[in-house]
Amino acid sequence: MRALLDTLNTAGRTSRRRFVLGTGAGLALGFVLPGAVVASTAPAAASFTPNAWLRIAADGTVTVVCGSAEMGQGVHTAIPMMVAEELDADWKTVRVEQAPVDQAYANPAFGMQATGGSTTVRGHWKVVREAGAAARSMLVAAAAQQWKVEPGQCRTAEGQVIHPDGSQRLGYGALAEAAGKLAPPKAVTLKDPKDFRIMGQPLKRLDTAAKVDGSAKYGIDAQVPGMLVAVMARAPQPGAKAVRVDDTQAKAVKGVKSVITLPSGVAVLATGYWAAKKGRDALVVEWDLGDKRGLSSEGVRTLLTEGANAADGAVALSAGQADEGLAAAARRVAATYEAPYLAHACMEPLNCTAWVRGDEVEIWAGTQSQGPAQGILSQVASVQPAKVKIHTMMLGGGFGRRFAPDFVIDATLLSKISGAPVKLIYTREDDMAAGFYRPASVVRFEGGLDAGGTLVALKGGVGSPSIMAGSGFMQIPPSGVDSFAMEGLNDHPYDIPNQRLSYGRREPGPQVWFWRSVGHSQNTFFIESFIDELAAEAKQDPFEFRRALLGKQPRYKGVLEAAAQRAGWGSPLPAGVHRGIAVGQSFGSYVAEVAEVSVADDGTPRVHRVVAAVDCGQIVNPEIIRRQIEGSIVYGLTAALYGKITFKDGRVEQGNFHDYPMLRMNEMPQVEVHILPSTEGPGGIGEPGTPPIAPAVANAIFAATGKRLRALPFDAAQLKRA
Repeated sequence: MRALLDTLNTAGRTSRRRFVLGTGAGLALGFVLPGAVVASTAPAAASFTPNAWLRIAADGTVTVVCGSAEMGQGVHTAIPMMVAEELDADWKTVRVEQAPVDQAYANPAFGMQATGGSTTVRGHWKVVREAGAAARSMLVAAAAQQWKVEPGQCRTAEGQVIHPDGSQRLGYGALAEAAGKLAPPKAVTLKDPKDFRIMGQPLKRLDTAAKVDGSAKYGIDAQVPGMLVAVMARAPQPGAKAVRVDDTQAKAVKGVKSVITLPSGVAVLATGYWAAKKGRDALVVEWDLGDKRGLSSEGVRTLLTEGANAADGAVALSAGQADEGLAAAARRVAATYEAPYLAHACMEPLNCTAWVRGDEVEIWAGTQSQGPAQGILSQVASVQPAKVKIHTMMLGGGFGRRFAPDFVIDATLLSKISGAPVKLIYTREDDMAAGFYRPASVVRFEGGLDAGGTLVALKGGVGSPSIMAGSGFMQIPPSGVDSFAMEGLNDHPYDIPNQRLSYGRREPGPQVWFWRSVGHSQNTFFIESFIDELAAEAKQDPFEFRRALLGKQPRYKGVLEAAAQRAGWGSPLPAGVHRGIAVGQSFGSYVAEVAEVSVADDGTPRVHRVVAAVDCGQIVNPEIIRRQIEGSIVYGLTAALYGKITFKDGRVEQGNFHDYPMLRMNEMPQVEVHILPSTEGPGGIGEPGTPPIAPAVANAIFAATGKRLRALPFDAAQLKRA
């Protein structure tokens, strides 16, 4: 992800506009979208703006400016909590505002303004807290000057500076103007976690009320005077060419204004969405799919299996002598696992509103990559990066999909060509076939056990396309190993003396992209299912088998033990219900999950309960963590039970939720989330709950039926009772 961001943002780096700092300075936008989440006017002259991250008004209101996109993961609450903690603010006075595109709001984990990889809290852990601490120091200094005492004698609490003898208090609002005249401190001391008053508390999210009353604005809510709406007949595969376009019937639809052909498809522009869609549906387009015309899921499986079995795969992990260890093993187990391509299926359809006016570009979009987009769109529209203004709207789901630039590029091109503001909207079918998928993958494992049942050797090969190479923005390193294809495998936690894991890159054709938890999403299923197979071969309890291999991994072991204990591992269950367990680490956080599952006579699995234990280091808001783990489990369980993108004759077979179903409310298991206390630095939380759920359920299904499911999604037909 870092390499991708570096390349994406290169074009816009040299002309970034710094956020104006100092007393009375604030955010003033040249064009205002009615109801947008970005503020449209500068703060009052008496306000205190010590840095880019916050300002304090004369009435004591604290506005925290968040540079990351809010897509449901809670950053519009977490970032303000981090600032407010060090500021010693009164939480009731804290508000949040979406930042403009500016390098001042670069995600420290990436070096540019973008949201992904579960990095917002851990990336900003120091910088935004220091911003709050610096502001607090200046407010204390202003009060001390007024009282003619030493700043070190004063203390703060809930938005007030308190006199050394406790006789007087000054609110932050009353001190704002005076504090703004002082120089920021050169260094600050952050609080000891034992003194936290705001961080660590399950505070209500700041964006909930706006989402409930409808005032929160998403990309699809954007409205601009004179705006046209565009719907595209998109290329069935990236690179496919429209060799013949008959737009006669499309132009006859009432409200259609024009038809424009782009490299990615043919767009119909109209006065409203339904006119644009009817016009698009009336198009007659003949596509040349080139070498992808014969693409099929059967062909994909064959090619990836070849990659998994390749003897010359790039080595991703090597320790001891894997072949010799297997040869000397008392018992050996071999298995092949596979996972399909997956779509992101965000609830809010992809969309972007763009307005190209001369040498200026303005867009409204729910995007995860506004910083890189500024540089990209400056090239698309042939303007200076500083002339590209991006309003980051709320995102109705991201999961990595809205990091891709396709929808902002096409909207900008359509506005530039048509001369009007254009809102581009993807239908669900458009997005399903747009060519941004979690990679399909096949892995072939061999494991060896000694006479006592200890795992002594592991060998594996992975066949998978490369996100790094396929993105168009990165290159596979000289080792030949795509790190995204192997993560979760080459960094597995188990203490095995002899092991070798390799990567056999194969490119079936579909474009691949980052999907929630990226390579961990399939690789944790692979390794945790195979570890369970080995435990069964060793005739050992799968929990105890894992624990014995985690002697050098205390955080893995900690969540594994916590999940098992909280789930009552080994205790009786209702008739027909069985448990499975899995553990994984991704994005700096450790998660173990126990699933309680039954299997109906027709083979349909039912997940009744999931117990998750998470060690994500130091925490900001435990309620946000719980919700993210719950949401991650829903997302991963959906993929395990239903998710697959298949191909026939070069085209995607799925189109909408009737053939790419989501988990339904009546299928939702009871979920318990237990957060382990930790003094470690914070890890990510938006993605780590997804990888363990599929193997935990698969392992429970094995416990219930004695049948091992090695392919995603689970095939109920294999479990049907005779």
